Amino acid sequence: MRYLLSILLVFALASCSSVRVNYDYDKAVDFSSYTTYNYYADMQSGLSQLDEKRLLRTLDSTMQSRGYRLAEEPELYINLFSTEFRGAPNNNVGVGIGGGGRNVGGGISVGLPIGGPSLQRSIQFDLIDAQRDALVWQAVAESGLRENASPSVREEKLRAIVKKVFSKFPPKVK
Repeated sequence: MRYLLSILLVFALASCSSVRVNYDYDKAVDFSSYTTYNYYADMQSGLSQLDEKRLLRTLDSTMQSRGYRLAEEPELYINLFSTEFRGAPNNNVGVGIGGGGRNVGGGISVGLPIGGPSLQRSIQFDLIDAQRDALVWQAVAESGLRENASPSVREEKLRAIVKKVFSKFPPKVK
């Protein structure tokens, strides 16, 4: 019984910290022709300097493990943009009153939020064709954020975001 409860608790905690990603890309682009990348020089990521450094280090590792190399004259530019926002609380308690009789009915229901709004982070990854100056691939990742997280937790969270975002890059040709 304890084993079952432990498993349920792990799944509950994992679902709270999940990363949601939306993708979009230009279907006319041949992604196999790209071999080099770099970042915009004037990139305004919206992250702290330390988080930006962690994210870029993870991005470099991911891109290089996929065969891309960092270059001064790249074929792809990467641009990042991040925002933080307060999400609505997901937990509610419903209280209802109802009645009826003799073909007459009525009811009142109220949803009471439990807990406060959660802090969320959205990071947008744009890959731009350097030659055409055109957006060719985009992913927007949303995940929970703890303001007081330790540096190692922050790095692991950013690593999980990059892993999920780039799990579908380059797009598979159908």
